[in-house]
Order: sequence, then structure tokens, then C-alpha cells
Amino acid sequence: MTAEPGRVFDTLVLGAGAAGLMCAMTAARRGRRVLVLDRSNRIGKKILMSGGGKCNFTNLHVTPERFLSANPHFCKSALARYTQWDFIALVERHGIEYFEKETVNGLSGQLFCRESSKQIVAMLRAECEAAGVTVRTDCETHAVERRDGFHLDTSQGRFAGETLVVATGALSIPSLGGSDFGYRLARQFGLALLPRTAGLVPFTFSDDHKALFSRLSGVSCEVELANERARFREDLLFTHRGLSGPAVLQISSYWRPGEMVSVDLQPGVDLPERLVAWKRDQARSVLRSLLARDLPRKLVGELESLFWPDRAERPLADWPDEALRALGHRLQAWALTPSGTEGYRKAEVTLGGVDTAGLSSRTLEATNESGLYFIGEVVDVTGHLGGFNFQWAWSSGYAAGEAV
Repeated sequence: MTAEPGRVFDTLVLGAGAAGLMCAMTAARRGRRVLVLDRSNRIGKKILMSGGGKCNFTNLHVTPERFLSANPHFCKSALARYTQWDFIALVERHGIEYFEKETVNGLSGQLFCRESSKQIVAMLRAECEAAGVTVRTDCETHAVERRDGFHLDTSQGRFAGETLVVATGALSIPSLGGSDFGYRLARQFGLALLPRTAGLVPFTFSDDHKALFSRLSGVSCEVELANERARFREDLLFTHRGLSGPAVLQISSYWRPGEMVSVDLQPGVDLPERLVAWKRDQARSVLRSLLARDLPRKLVGELESLFWPDRAERPLADWPDEALRALGHRLQAWALTPSGTEGYRKAEVTLGGVDTAGLSSRTLEATNESGLYFIGEVVDVTGHLGGFNFQWAWSSGYAAGEAV
């Protein structure tokens, strides 16, 4: 493959998403001639749909502990070199108004555009244009060859560059362009891959719970969801197929097939002793009327049918203390075993990917192939829900953009 004059650049970037655009504009500001290629018909598709159309573009509380990776130290360098405060400053320079989302535990830090995620895409486009970046959409890359630089065979002809940045995203949400192309390039150039699975994804159920959750579809409440590796206090949402909501998406990244998760329906409360106190103070009440003060009435009705149908109409005075305590423990450790997840179709991210052992943590360059870089979601670094994955895109994109 030989590129024609005018199709030779200093840096080629595959992928016009968050990481790719950040890398491109950073490199171009340094005087590099940069070409960005994307198979989609527009740039920033995942940005546009994120955060309900308002783009949760970063988080005030970014720390390495909020990221999953086989090497938990790998993300530290890039996150330190381009922080959430750097991106917030960029947003402010463009006059984009934003707000911090309130959450149930008061520790949100999630920042959203007040108007639209389109503003973030417009900002990145403006920065790329000002720096002289060339962007081509609807451009499918068929083959990549290493020969005196990198040569690309694409649906829009051949291009060449001294360095190549792979920012192609991963397998999540294929309708927005998710694919395994970045992984195939990693294999082509001898980089190791770690197993990939869907992350930040709803749970599905195939047992009796599926019918139960379907009846509760649309109902939500604050819970603490936990397994052996993690716990999250967030909202849970019942769906026709299972469970979703922030708590579920968070724990899904720490879940393994066949494992149980534990649901605490009254986090922060000593429910066993509260139930006994209710018996003492409101002995003539039935349990559902008191629980419905803190939980959705429809949920309480289903829990009643599931856990105490024989005592549904009995006043608390008729309950033994130990029965109340046992029920309280059960409601704070409701054991559920998902049959699976909604998969990549609904996953916000892909866990695993290009093994960081083969990349420089400072520049994201492949250690075995000079001039080749992997950034963003294709790399084995995955953030929690709440703007952390966008921050990894900005930080890894910047780190590579400073180096290419």
C-alpha cells in the first residue's frame, strides 16, 4: 500500500470518539499533521447518547481506585497528567454550562451538560478545527501495514503516517459503532489481550424472579448491592427482564456468571431492631403499612407475598420478636442470582482488552512496536459509572497526543 501525496500525515488516529478526538487535538496543537478516520457517519456518537443526552463528561472525585484493570496502577500516570480539572477548564473556556448531579448517597461528583451532549462534541470539533486536524467519517479501515511508518487501506483510499493511534472503542453498544477492530489490530502487532466482558450492564433473570421483576417494572428504590468484591449504595430499577439502575450497573463490573448478589433494601438502617421497635410502638399495625413509608408500595406488596404471606394481615403484636428480626435480616440480604446480563447490546463499557503490560503507562505506546498507541476503551482500563470512563478517554488521549 502506498499513499498518494496529500494523504500522508504525521499521525493517524483510528476512531473519532472521546479518546481519539482528544488525542488528535492535543497532537495537532504540537504542530503534528493529524488525520482522524471513523467508520461512523458522524463524530462522537457515544458522547451524544451518553448521560441521557447530557453527557456525564467527568467526575469531581476521580481517583485510580475508581478504575478496574489487571494492573490497577497503570491508569495513574495518565490521570495525573490530564485531570478532571483540566477538562472542566476546557469546558468552561467554551462557555458550556454544567451541573453536578445529586445522588442518593450525596457523593456524586458527576458533571453533566446543562443543555446537551452536543455541546461537548461541538467543543471537540472546534478544538480539532482550530488545531488543523483533518477528520474523515464514513471511512472503513480495511487493512493496516507497518512499512516505513503506517499505511492504511480504507474505503476512502490509502493513507500513511509516522505514528498510529488506535482509539476504536470496544464491543459495547455495537449500534453506535462498537466492534473488535482494535483488538484485531492489537493481535496483528503482537500485543496480548485480556478476556473481554460486558461491564456497567443490567442483569437478566430466568427463574421466578423474572416474573416478579416484570410486575415491578419501572419501580425504583435506593439499595446497597454487594458481592464478595464490591458494594455500591445507589438506586436500583426493576425491569421486564431483570434489574438495572446505577447500583446494578456498578456491581455488574464486579460480577461473575453464576454468582449471587446481595440486596440491602434499607441501607444504613438496623432493620431487625427497627421492626421490633415498631412492634413495641405500633403493635396494631400490619407490617406492609410501615415498610411502605420507606419503600415503594408496589414493591412492599410483592415482598409480602414472597416473604411473609401467612402473616400479611396479622398485626405486629402477633409476630414473635425473632421472626421480625429474621425478616429484617432477610430484607437486608436478599440473595439473588442473575442468569446473565443484557450483554454488549446494553453495556456502557467493555471490561478487559489490550493488556496494559504491553503499553507505556506514560504515553500509551506499545512497548514492542514504536509509533503504535492504544487509548480509551480498547485498553484494559474501565471506570465506574459516573463520568470516569470519559475521564479515562480524555486522560489517555492527552497522554498519547503529547507523545505521537
